Amino acid sequence: MSLDPKLLDILVCPKDKGPLTYKEDEQLLVNERLGVAYRIDGDIPVLLIDEAQPYPSN
Repeated sequence: MSLDPKLLDILVCPKDKGPLTYKEDEQLLVNERLGVAYRIDGDIPVLLIDEAQPYPSN
């Protein structure tokens, strides 16, 4: 599934308020500056700081 491009234009990282990179194949929104990723569950981005995971995962 793919996120709406209009939604992607307005989504930002909840921690540093910077842009996120959409990794469609992994269903993640990635903040490469902080090295974290936020999952997407059923087309709904889970942008909770406590739910962020390290990226890239080791």
